[in-house]
Amino acid sequence: MSQTSAPEPDPAAPVDPPIRHTVAWRLTSVQALPDARLRVTFVDGLSGEVDLRAFLAKSEVDGTVFEALRDPKVFERVTLVLGAVSWPNGADLAPDAMYEAIRATGTWTLE
Repeated sequence: MSQTSAPEPDPAAPVDPPIRHTVAWRLTSVQALPDARLRVTFVDGLSGEVDLRAFLAKSEVDGTVFEALRDPKVFERVTLVLGAVSWPNGADLAPDAMYEAIRATGTWTLE
């Protein structure tokens, strides 16, 4: 019978106090919606929609990191990295521009 040992403690010390975003345009949540759209929420509670349909349809997107986002399976892998919208392939969106547009109109439509 083999003997099991207790897991080793995590050597990384917790950050104290916890890191808090201090700029309003950092995001706290992102959700992929149908048709190349996102639902986002910022640290100050502002929320809205990001519409990438027109942007992704452009021929200028061909051959860029954004081209892969045309595939709904890739698009839905959206996540937040340091308070910004990002995808595993390196595509990301400017959270400050997103915030300003959503604050003004409720939607950020990339053209």
